[in-house]
Amino acid sequence: MRYTVGRLIDHLDIRVSDYPASRRFYRAVLDALGFAEALGDGDDFMDLDELYISAAEDGSVTRGLHLCFQAPDRATVAAFHAEGLAAGGRDNGGPGLRDYHDGYYAAFLLDPDGNNIEAKCDERVTGRSAPHVEIETE
Repeated sequence: MRYTVGRLIDHLDIRVSDYPASRRFYRAVLDALGFAEALGDGDDFMDLDELYISAAEDGSVTRGLHLCFQAPDRATVAAFHAEGLAAGGRDNGGPGLRDYHDGYYAAFLLDPDGNNIEAKCDERVTGRSAPHVEIETE
């Protein structure tokens, strides 16, 4: 059996107040980033690698989170922003260069619960050593 894991975080669970609305939003932005086909999808959760989106059944909704997705280029950042807006996200900073460091091109959206969701392309990076970590088990 083979599966993938991240390098630092085992998983991050964003607990949402309105799962159908959050599902639409996160499916749209992850599709724009090229990941929709890899999503696991259930009645009250979805997952992709280390990221889980789940219904907050006990009222413990995730709020105040800033999550930044990697994007390969400016066009993908723009698609993330446009698709997220179309799926119910709110603008929190349109696509553009930021002064955080040279080549920092990003867009920001608020998800249905007000979390700050970003897509960023770091134009200083010309390639990745690996897209993910693969684990093999017996």
